[in-house]
Amino acid sequence: MTDSTRPDDDSMREVVERSRSGAPAVGEAVRDRFSSDEVFQRIVAAADEEVTSGGRELFFSGVAAGLAITITFMLYVSLTAATDSHPILSVLLYPLGFIYIIIGGYQLYTENTLPPVALTLERLASLPTLLRHWGIVLAGNFTGGAFGAIVLSYGGVFSDESVVDAAIYVSSGGLDVGFWPLFFKAAMAGLIVAGVVWVGFASTNSVTRLVVVYLAFLAIPLGNLYHVVVSFTEVLYLLFAQNLGLYSGITVVGGLTDFVLPVLLGNTIGGVVLVTIVNYFQTSEERLEEARFEGMTRRLTVPEWVLGRAAGRSYVPILDATEATLFASEGHRIMVPISNPRTDGPIVELASRLASDHEDGLVHIVHVVQAPERMSLSAGAGRIADVSEEGMSGLRETAEAYDVDVSTSTVVSHRSFEEVFNMARRTRPDAVLMGWGEDQLWSAARAERPIDELTNQLPCDFLILSESDLDTSKILLPTSGGPDSALGAEVASVLSRTAGAEVTLLHVVDGPQDRDAGEGFLADWAAEHGLADADRVVDDGGDVESAIAREAETNTLVVIGATEKGLLSRLVSDSLHLDVIHDVDCSVLLAERPSSRSIRERLFGSGRRITGPRNGGVERDADAARGATLSGPNDSGPAPTPTRGSDDEGDAPASETDDHEPGEPVIADHEDPDDEGGDDGETSEDDGLPSEQSVVTDHDDSEEAADRKGTTGAKYETDDAA
Repeated sequence: MTDSTRPDDDSMREVVERSRSGAPAVGEAVRDRFSSDEVFQRIVAAADEEVTSGGRELFFSGVAAGLAITITFMLYVSLTAATDSHPILSVLLYPLGFIYIIIGGYQLYTENTLPPVALTLERLASLPTLLRHWGIVLAGNFTGGAFGAIVLSYGGVFSDESVVDAAIYVSSGGLDVGFWPLFFKAAMAGLIVAGVVWVGFASTNSVTRLVVVYLAFLAIPLGNLYHVVVSFTEVLYLLFAQNLGLYSGITVVGGLTDFVLPVLLGNTIGGVVLVTIVNYFQTSEERLEEARFEGMTRRLTVPEWVLGRAAGRSYVPILDATEATLFASEGHRIMVPISNPRTDGPIVELASRLASDHEDGLVHIVHVVQAPERMSLSAGAGRIADVSEEGMSGLRETAEAYDVDVSTSTVVSHRSFEEVFNMARRTRPDAVLMGWGEDQLWSAARAERPIDELTNQLPCDFLILSESDLDTSKILLPTSGGPDSALGAEVASVLSRTAGAEVTLLHVVDGPQDRDAGEGFLADWAAEHGLADADRVVDDGGDVESAIAREAETNTLVVIGATEKGLLSRLVSDSLHLDVIHDVDCSVLLAERPSSRSIRERLFGSGRRITGPRNGGVERDADAARGATLSGPNDSGPAPTPTRGSDDEGDAPASETDDHEPGEPVIADHEDPDDEGGDDGETSEDDGLPSEQSVVTDHDDSEEAADRKGTTGAKYETDDAA
């Protein structure tokens, strides 16, 4: 094998050895045997597909599993009657219904104790999401079991009297067992079922799975154990037999609380505690560090994990296979959501300038089209996408004039503003540049609830442009340090190189006594962020907004970092916390980097960016807040975390003090206390799981893009799972 052929061979091996989802198809150490980490990755891949299934699909898959359990009950009863209750011969066909379920991929409650719990343990799915999943599956199982019990009771399936007697004998056997014995018997059954799932994902062929499933489920009747769906079917059969005068002594409440409930609890605890958690903790910390398994770096926060959608997100998508395939080989990509191809040219032009600073720069233009609520997306999205593609041809030419690659997509959705964040989470650009204004789509029709705005994590760097005849020749950059103003510095640095922009830095202090410290801070900050040649202005008036308004009179673009009050979605949707945006005549660019603020800080934080070390200011993890670097190879490198006078906080200039150290610049809170932000929009999904809410069409006009993406005009339905 020569060196020239090895890369192609390695690529082919990667395709063969890894599924489309990213889960391993063969073991790394021994090809026909998986390690515990590899088994866990396969389970996570399957759980990701299960959790993202719609409620209807889950329910009817559960119904199918409940009907399959009816087959188990029927065969158990029939053989019991035929073999005169032989302890071994009567149970030989008991596993058949479970074989249907496991091999057929149906949703059985006890079988679901492992995959979704694996996601929940990794904080990739919330507890409410897990409970929702379980609830739907269990409801489907019980529905299928109930339908089967009706057929067996009233359909004449058990026509022979001996078979009816055997059915009553089998069904009533658990009614005489106490609560705790039932619980522990069911816990052992739960261990068996969840263990079958783990072993099934560890096996590499269907024959092995078949043997394991058969032997494992044969142990349930042989061990006199109980399975909740079988027990539910048995209780209903006894109730129907009682209505037919064939049995007496059972009530609905008694059957459910004294028999089904302890079995349900035992199956759940046995599956979760005895297998799921034990198997989880035998895996290593690198269990998800594989291609496309990046959930560990973007897990749910603890409040989101506990409260789900009530605290923001309920699920973190792991296997964005379609989008990962489309965008995996692209370079530095800036996503540009637009609402009107005819008027959003300046936004695309600015994004193209920023992308042109990179040799592999790419501008991804995403046209977000809000469809009427009653419109079927599957029926109308194609026509809309065709018109959208034609309308974006001029924007494509605008971007290509800056010698950058261009891709375009159309998102047709019943939502609008929310799709910007959804698309960014799925395609993972380096930055998003979008417009703001009362006439913009996302300002008028945002679908997120206010609580979501407080807790959602930004997927990447966001730049929000309020355009007024965009002119980038003279840039004003107010700063007191912090990751958001560092992002603004990168933008200013790029525009200085690519557009010859003149940059002025502004820092506000409380009074003349702080001027020397402010000048020292600004000089150091400018040098650290590659803006040593920029003009520097220190204002000692103490009023941030007035200082910005005065300096903006001689500049054409103000680049300012976002405040800590609320998320970017609030800043964009008519609740800007810096009124200065309304006080200047030039364009304003808001910059915000992803942060790791707690739910308390998001709910109650004042937004004050105090830079002194012991003043109770909002603390932000600088590493967690650092996003992509906009500056290209010509820059001095990624902007370091600000040190002097900024710690890791503050993007707008400092002014008002709060118990700070002498000489340390600080920043005041310039927010309207009556500003609540947000709106009363409701999402159409209570838990963030998929439904037909958006259709994304990827337009591909270039041969290079076709080679890169492997498709032309690829269309696929997507949704918000986060």
